[in-house]
Amino acid sequence: VQLQASGGGLVQTGGSLRLSCAPSGETLSSFAVGWFRQAPGKEREFVAAIIWRTAKTYYSDGAKGRFTISRDATKDTVYLQMNSLKPEDTAVYYCAADTLTTSWGVQSPREYDYWGQGTQVTVSS
Repeated sequence: VQLQASGGGLVQTGGSLRLSCAPSGETLSSFAVGWFRQAPGKEREFVAAIIWRTAKTYYSDGAKGRFTISRDATKDTVYLQMNSLKPEDTAVYYCAADTLTTSWGVQSPREYDYWGQGTQVTVSS
């Protein structure tokens, strides 16, 4: 499956963005989809994930209460709604997909075989 991430941009502190992750070549219905981010000089880190079939969601501590991951079956797309953005949220955001079912698996970037190209999120102070 190929993934297309979009929706990034420049926003002020406290603003919101909605990222989208859409597939081509295969539906997402058999996958877990995760969002990860990577800031310059830092490792790629987990943000949020959703297991499509069960709609079970997972969040990093920093994302809880501010970000919401969801799926839209009619559009075969996963969204990451990001509210109350902070400068430390600035990073390239990637979506990834794989047939994962465990909590530790969906939060580990090494467990994903399919990655989108990334979309830049910049939060100005």
